[in-house]
Amino acid sequence: MEDLNVVDKIDHAGNWLVNNEQLLLSYAVNIVAALVILFAGILIARVISRTINQLMRSRHIDITVADFLSSIIRYGVIIFTVIAALGRVGVQTASVIAVIGAAGLAVGLALQGSLANFAAGVLLVTFRPFRAGEYVDFGGTAGTVLIVQIFSTTLRTYDGLMIVVPNGKILAGNITNFSREPNRLVNLTISVSYDADINTVKSVITDIIKADSRVLKNMGITVGLNNLGASSLDFMVRAWVKSGDLQNVTFDWLERFKHAFDERQIGIPYPQMDVHMYRTPKPQTAANEDESKKPAPAAEGPTAG
Repeated sequence: MEDLNVVDKIDHAGNWLVNNEQLLLSYAVNIVAALVILFAGILIARVISRTINQLMRSRHIDITVADFLSSIIRYGVIIFTVIAALGRVGVQTASVIAVIGAAGLAVGLALQGSLANFAAGVLLVTFRPFRAGEYVDFGGTAGTVLIVQIFSTTLRTYDGLMIVVPNGKILAGNITNFSREPNRLVNLTISVSYDADINTVKSVITDIIKADSRVLKNMGITVGLNNLGASSLDFMVRAWVKSGDLQNVTFDWLERFKHAFDERQIGIPYPQMDVHMYRTPKPQTAANEDESKKPAPAAEGPTAG
């Protein structure tokens, strides 16, 4: 009896396969096509990711940024491939896309600050307003750029501090790059006393500047009386030097100006205060007033003999 039941089940299964041959063949074709799409998509994602990574590195984009962006592109292509493969086997991809979109929106709202820093980091790396090793100022935060990362930029200040600045804050403010241009202008104001001779002062300053080999003399030198101050003659001193020499040139010039002025007895004014003292009569007290009101004693004349 049991053998008959087994035979019936086999016959029933065979009849079902014969009746649904087209359906099974269609499913098999779709599954194979989905696997081919998935395999090809993963391969294409890998090739695209590697190509973009090499392209960004060839343009000297930060390695961290290149790896991160190429990974995002790779996984984006893979997600698109998975959705296409699911659609091939008959899955309603509209609901899948809706779920992915809702999840992306939730993540975006939760990480909007981080995403803003990420977007700013991409723009900074793309347009490159500064590079590692350059001295910059981000709206009051100054230092040498150590590394530009996805979400932040690390600076080292002149006194050895490390500051991590969010990229969104950098892009929202002013960026001053002190190292990008090869030449810098030394701009000084030198003040001397009013009794100094103007021509002598100009000659002394000009000779010191021209004697300095670090000065780019083809770009011009300016030495002139710029202001008649309250207590000083103010001279404008301008000359161009290499960016790396700016600080040392400024220090050296100020020292040489002071020595040259001392040799020629040219005074440098400094804040001072004149104190004038006046003698005032001593105030008259009440006791002195009473004494002054007393009648003077009568003079004694000669007595009769």
